[in-house]
Amino acid sequence: MNKRMQYLVEGITKDIIAYLMEDYGYDLPTALKEFYNSETFAKLSDETTGLYIESSAYVYEILKEEIRFGKL
Repeated sequence: MNKRMQYLVEGITKDIIAYLMEDYGYDLPTALKEFYNSETFAKLSDETTGLYIESSAYVYEILKEEIRFGKL
């Protein structure tokens, strides 16, 4: 992962953790675990998907669907 991509992934991750805490009432450890163990995070971290160039809100919508249905 190059530095630019890493920077973008970290920014999106920060936002999504905050969204999870606000929308689902998760504490920080739970929000971190939920996101880092998700298929959405795996795809976000995969340069070939290009997901890291999308907005935090877009990635969060994908994560919410994964949470809702248990998979992407």
